[in-house]
Amino acid sequence: MGFDADNIRLLLAAVDRGSFSAAARALNRVPSAVSMAIANLEAELGVQLFDRSGREPKPTAAALALLPQARLLVEQMHRLDMHARALTQGLETALALAIVPELGAAAPWSDALRQLAAEFPLLQVEVLTAPQQDALAMVQSGRVHLALVFERYGMTAEESFQEIGEETLVAVVAPHHPMLAGARAGGIRDEDLQSQRQVVVAGRDSQQVDKRFAISAIQWRTDSPSAALSLVAAGLGWAWLPSGFVRDAVAGGSLVQLPLQNLTNVLRLYVDVVWASQRPLGVAARRFVELLNAHRAGQA
Repeated sequence: MGFDADNIRLLLAAVDRGSFSAAARALNRVPSAVSMAIANLEAELGVQLFDRSGREPKPTAAALALLPQARLLVEQMHRLDMHARALTQGLETALALAIVPELGAAAPWSDALRQLAAEFPLLQVEVLTAPQQDALAMVQSGRVHLALVFERYGMTAEESFQEIGEETLVAVVAPHHPMLAGARAGGIRDEDLQSQRQVVVAGRDSQQVDKRFAISAIQWRTDSPSAALSLVAAGLGWAWLPSGFVRDAVAGGSLVQLPLQNLTNVLRLYVDVVWASQRPLGVAARRFVELLNAHRAGQA
C-alpha cells in the first residue's frame, strides 16, 4: 500500500518528536501501535526508515530524503481540508473581480488579494479589466462578484458599495497641441475645451458616458487608458487621466497639465467597490471588501 495520509503523519511525528513513544503521545496512540505501523511501512516500501541500534530510533538517510515531500503533502492535505470546510461555510468556488483599468496601480486591490490568497490558498480568482460602465454591467449580470470603480454619477437600488480610497484625475494635453499656443492670457477656459477634441475613456456602449468628464463637443472614445495616453501624446486631443498613470509622461515632457483658468485641472474622486444588492456576497467577496476597507482605515 505504501504511503497514505496516516503513515505520513506517523513518519513526521517520529522524526520531529525524536522517538516512537513521543510520537505516540502526540498522536494519542500507544507506542506499540506506532512502532508496528512504521515497521509495516518499511516492509511495504522495502526501505529502512529508522535505525534502531541505539536507545532511540534515528531516521535513516532514506527517511530524511523523504521528509521534504512528506511535509509538502501534509501541508497540501491541510489546505484541502480547510478549503473544504470553508466551502461548507459559504466560500465561493471562485471569485471574479472587475477593475477599471485606470485603477490598475492606484487601488489597494493587489494587497487585499495577497492577504486573501494567504487565507484561502486554494481559492480560484479571476481579475478582469473593463471600463466603468462595462464593469458595473458585469456586476449586475453576475459575471463578476465585485467591481472596483470610480464613484458613480448617482446611485441605484441595484447597487451596494463600500468606499475604499481616492484617485486623482488630471487634465493633460501634448505640449505641441495648438490649444496651448492659442491660449488666452490667464489660461484656457471651459469654452476653449468645448471646442477642442477630447479623448474619453468609456465603455463599449456609445450611449453610456459620464457627464462629469465629457466636456468637449467633439469626442474620441476608447476603452483603454493606454490608448488614450497614446492619442493625447500624439496631439489628437486632451483627456482626463489618472495622475499616477500620466506621471512619467508629464515628467518626461510628452504631456503637460492643461493651464485652466476658470475650472480646476485636477479632479479628486472616491474609489468604490460595488456589488449587486440582490445577490448576497460569499465568504471570499466579503473578506475582500473587509481587507480593502481595512487598508483605507490604515491609510487615514
